[in-house]
Amino acid sequence: MNKLGVHALVWEAGWSHEECARAIGKTAEVGYDFIEAPALDPSLIDVDVTRRELEKAGIGIAFSLGLDFDSDISSGDAQKRARGKQKLEDAIRVCRDCGGTEIGGILYSAFGKYYEPPTREGIRQSAETLSEVAEIAARSNITLCLEVVNRYETNICNTAAQGVEMAKLVGAPNVKVHLDVYHMNIEESDIGQAIVDAGPHIGYFHTGDSHRGYMGSGSVDLTAVFRALARAKYQGPITFESFSSRVVGQPLEGILGVWRNLWEDSHDLASHALMYTKAMLKSAQEAERQAAERSRLP
Repeated sequence: MNKLGVHALVWEAGWSHEECARAIGKTAEVGYDFIEAPALDPSLIDVDVTRRELEKAGIGIAFSLGLDFDSDISSGDAQKRARGKQKLEDAIRVCRDCGGTEIGGILYSAFGKYYEPPTREGIRQSAETLSEVAEIAARSNITLCLEVVNRYETNICNTAAQGVEMAKLVGAPNVKVHLDVYHMNIEESDIGQAIVDAGPHIGYFHTGDSHRGYMGSGSVDLTAVFRALARAKYQGPITFESFSSRVVGQPLEGILGVWRNLWEDSHDLASHALMYTKAMLKSAQEAERQAAERSRLP
C-alpha cells in the first residue's frame, strides 16, 4: 500500500524549530503518513529536533533538494562537482539521522534554467558522482530518487524516459526515478503511458495539479494518472506538493515562479488532497480489479 505524504511548504516556508514542529504536527493532524521536507541546505535542519517531533507525531519523513549552479555535478568544473557531492552526502546524513529512507529532487544537476543543452560528458560525470553517492546512501538503506522536471528547471531529465535512462546510467539498485504530475503535464505526450513505461523504476511520486493548487481544480487528467499508477503496480510513496505565495519564500519563490496566491487555508488544502488521493487510488484499484475480473456469459 502506498504511504501518503505532504510537502512541508504547504505549511511553512522554513524549517526553524517552531516551523518544524508546526509542519510535522499539522501533517499528523490531517492524517498523512509522512512529511516531505526540503533540504536545499541540509545544514539548516536540526536533526535532533526534527526526529523528536516526528516521534511525538508518529509519522515519517522524506527529503528533497535541488543542487545549485555552484554545486552542479553535471558541470565541467571539478570543484563544483565536489561541492555537489558533499551536499548530497550531507543530505544523506540528515535523512539517515531523521529516520528517513528517500531523498528525491534534482540530484543530478543544478535546479534552475540552463541556456545550453547538456553534454554527454556532463551526463557521464553526473552519473559517476551519483553512483559514488548511492553507495553511501545504500549503507543507510536510503533510496535516491531522480526527479524528472520541466525544461525550465534542468536540461537533463525532462521526461520519464530520460529519468529511467539516467537511473540506468547510474546503475545502482537504490537509485530510482521521481515523477511529478505538474512537470509531466508540461513535458509528456502521454502521461499515463509514461508512468506505465517507467513503472519498475519509479521510487517516488508527486501529485498535484497544473497550477499547483487544489487537486482536481486544474487541467491534469488525474483519473488517468492514478489508473496508470495502478497499472504500473506502483506501491511506493506518494506526496502531495502545492505552492502558494502565501507560504513560499525565496529562493524557491523565484526559482519556481510562485507569484500567485492559490490558496489561503493550508489545512483545507491538505485535507482535500488526502481525501482526493485516497479516493482516486481506490477508484484506480477497482478499475484494475474489474478489468481483470470481467463478468463473462455463462
